[in-house]
Amino acid sequence: MAHKQISCFPILLFLVLSLTHLGTPFPSAYSQLDYYFYDQSCPRLQMIVKYGVWAAISNETRIAASLLRLHFHDCFVNGCDGSILLDDTNDFKGEKNALPNRNSARGFEVIESIKADVERACPSTVSCADILALAAREAVVLSGGPFWSVPLGRRDGLTASQKAANENLPGPFEPLENITAKFISKGLDIKDVVVLSGAHTIGFAQCFTFKNRLFNFKGSGKPDPRLDSSSLTNLQSMCPNKDASNTNLAPLDSPSPYTFDNSYYTSLVSNSGLLESDQALMGDSTAAALVNSYTYMAYLFNSDFAASMVKMGNVGVLTGKNGQIRKKCGSVN
Repeated sequence: MAHKQISCFPILLFLVLSLTHLGTPFPSAYSQLDYYFYDQSCPRLQMIVKYGVWAAISNETRIAASLLRLHFHDCFVNGCDGSILLDDTNDFKGEKNALPNRNSARGFEVIESIKADVERACPSTVSCADILALAAREAVVLSGGPFWSVPLGRRDGLTASQKAANENLPGPFEPLENITAKFISKGLDIKDVVVLSGAHTIGFAQCFTFKNRLFNFKGSGKPDPRLDSSSLTNLQSMCPNKDASNTNLAPLDSPSPYTFDNSYYTSLVSNSGLLESDQALMGDSTAAALVNSYTYMAYLFNSDFAASMVKMGNVGVLTGKNGQIRKKCGSVN
């Protein structure tokens, strides 16, 4: 009997180490993602993705925010399966032309280019969903934000749904309760809402997403009274009260739109949040407490952001024999 007890020890040790190496006790029990998934099959993967994102940001700084947003919009519609990357077909209308993405979601060509580089190094091995998750991380790091290890092993979805994108993606006009409910439906919580909203520390928004706050808030004929007066003046000059200005761009985080930092939260505290959905965080006691803590503790924001990105990246993933490894991200094989 003693002999059997000793022989079981290596197995138990292996299980403990396996769980430890995944980062948290059961971070993806349902997904079976693995931080070292491609170490043998595609050892240069992360270097290829990093270079591709670096080259894209060197060409256009704003693309960093676009890549991060692309990953977010992918995960919130049928899980992190690369479905947002699919072009329309005779069988389905994809997510690219859903209202939250049309003439707004960008970076598809960057992911497709990185995918082509990966295919040359490791044919039919790495999913577009994993490439997108890694690209989002590199976009944050190259903008001055935190690094986190990305669990890998996602497979690509076989279809996409414009209807699901219209229904599931949080919008800038929605009340915080609706946005929080959408997060909760994905296994996330109010803390993730506040933390992942911090992604707005980089990037820009089109004027139509917030112009109602500048001139006719809730039909009052007046600006949003919560909006800081100096911010109001600047935004009104960027977004004049005419339809031609709808697609003009304004920084989501005016102090540092290209740098991943905590100034997004500082802006909320000073009533300078750009989107109504951003500023709404200050109207909820739990959310406001988190905003205030991130204002004073940038390191805490960085740490929590990394954790929430891993958590979001586990939403609804396909693994094992589900889905496929697409050869091109815009179409199924």
